[in-house]
Amino acid sequence: MRYTGPKVRLSRRAGVPLTRKAVRYFEERPYPPGEHGRQTRRRQASNYSLQLMEKQKLRWYYDVSERQMRRYWDLAHRGTGRSGAELVALLESRLASLVLRAGLAPSIYAARQYVAHGHITVDGRKVDIPSYLVKPGQVVSVRPRSRAMQPFVAAAEGIHADERIAPYLSVDHADLTFTLLDRPRREQIAVPVDEQLVVEYYSR
Repeated sequence: MRYTGPKVRLSRRAGVPLTRKAVRYFEERPYPPGEHGRQTRRRQASNYSLQLMEKQKLRWYYDVSERQMRRYWDLAHRGTGRSGAELVALLESRLASLVLRAGLAPSIYAARQYVAHGHITVDGRKVDIPSYLVKPGQVVSVRPRSRAMQPFVAAAEGIHADERIAPYLSVDHADLTFTLLDRPRREQIAVPVDEQLVVEYYSR
């Protein structure tokens, strides 16, 4: 199942801010969640717990269920490249992930909702599946009928955009459109996760 509780709580459990919104909260409360979080002493973690936490961080960052994560791992493991890098590239190629990365949404949760509610098109056709894997050359846009909505008016002004656009995207914020130029490579993806530990977790 996907996590549906407080999002900042996940960042505090992970030990790193997983969303833009979490950065400020994490700076104020950089300790585990819960009544006794401030007093909690971080114990020496076992290899398994470290591997599990990195896998969970990757899941939470992209807002995918364990079942989806296992499916992406199977795809990555069958690939020809390094399994960990392949896994991150697959997750980054999801439509919801790219809508966030392009600055059309303030969070992965909003991006997922925009896609699921039918506000996004790929090559001119509505796609309402957040897990849809975008291919290089495909053009993603906000539907014309949705562009007057406040979240997309804000996105057109570049409010949600990163300081530096990902090199595998060509983005036109004013037109609420972006193109995937090339398949994302691990070194281009800003995800605070050690994917080698995720590989070790699934390779047990």
